Amino acid sequence: MNTRKKGTEYEQAAIRYLQGQGVAILEHNFRIRRGEIDIIGRDGEYTVFFEVKYRRDNTVGDPAEAVNYGKQRTICRVADYYRMIHGMGDLTPVRYDVVAICGEEITWYQNAFEHIYG
Repeated sequence: MNTRKKGTEYEQAAIRYLQGQGVAILEHNFRIRRGEIDIIGRDGEYTVFFEVKYRRDNTVGDPAEAVNYGKQRTICRVADYYRMIHGMGDLTPVRYDVVAICGEEITWYQNAFEHIYG
């Protein structure tokens, strides 16, 4: 199975999981030239930008550890653009979460990182 197809499969698993937790999915695979956000959802009052990471097992570490500073910065830049085109002001509550899938186990890390400006 190619990497894109596998990524889509695990993103769909994350979407099903999040919907089961009460998250309303707004978009998935939101792409612009600067990067992409896997899933955008609504959890209570928060607009949440989700990064999905999969590993077959944890021999190379927890999948969430792969969301490094560079990836976080990219997600924040794309999120800023999404917020701008949807008219969300600076007072709109947002959160950056990671959904880590290790084998068959799904872990949702809420507020996994803070917004990175610039």
